Amino acid sequence: MEPSGPNAEQIEYWNKQAGPVWVSNAAAMDQLLAPIGLAAIERAAPRAGERVIDVGCGNGQTSLQLAERVTPTGAVLGVDISTPMLERARERARAAGVSHVRFENADAQTHSFPPGAFDLVFSRFGVMFFVEPVAAFANLARALRPGGRVTFVCWQAPAQNPWLRDPMLAIAKHVTLPPPASPDAPGPFAFADAARVRGILERAGFSNVGLEARTGEITLGKTVDEALQFSLQVGPVGAVLRDAPERARAAAGAAIRELLASRATPNGVAMPYAVWIATGTR
Repeated sequence: MEPSGPNAEQIEYWNKQAGPVWVSNAAAMDQLLAPIGLAAIERAAPRAGERVIDVGCGNGQTSLQLAERVTPTGAVLGVDISTPMLERARERARAAGVSHVRFENADAQTHSFPPGAFDLVFSRFGVMFFVEPVAAFANLARALRPGGRVTFVCWQAPAQNPWLRDPMLAIAKHVTLPPPASPDAPGPFAFADAARVRGILERAGFSNVGLEARTGEITLGKTVDEALQFSLQVGPVGAVLRDAPERARAAAGAAIRELLASRATPNGVAMPYAVWIATGTR
């Protein structure tokens, strides 16, 4: 997919940097995010025979879970801007023998979906990266039949997500952290403000908008070593350390290891998270 259009920067990032990393850590990502994604799917309540768009489908876990619920009488279209992740998703669908899910390399903000052809738009952490979120959700709303639904899950603020925030704080004295992004900038926390999300969905043509808070603990790994490897590769820490000098990387890794060791339990290394599950009706 060519990095063009309003989300060109995100297209390049998810194809050249983040996408390959997420593919190589697919199993860990699935284990990490599956409970949250399943909670959002239960809230969306997909039914047999329904047609679903899975926005930012990534490596395909949620698309296959949605396909199971709509049964072969329905259909799932997984959409993502990351070619490496879509290749992994297609491999998984073939291996599972699931034929009523297909994947498309497209930008959900600008893609020409068939008007009124779908019953549900779903996303697990795939909608916070739009440069123009109102335009993106308006485009997705046009793809829904009247009465069609949207359900997605997104992160609350960093302060409510120590699993992402604390490793960054731990490495701050060893590497130079990037300046804080604008709260509205595309990124993991772009939808942290519930009032902003509500406004985006309402301006895009959705009614009955609701945001349900969900909290819990995310297991980063069964052991400290496993959790450390994951933390160093995925997310903002991985991005910061990618080009850091070796000495700084080693010191940062030691700092994160100390943090993770303090959170180790017999069941793994767990840290708190907080998300919104957003819903609305066209």
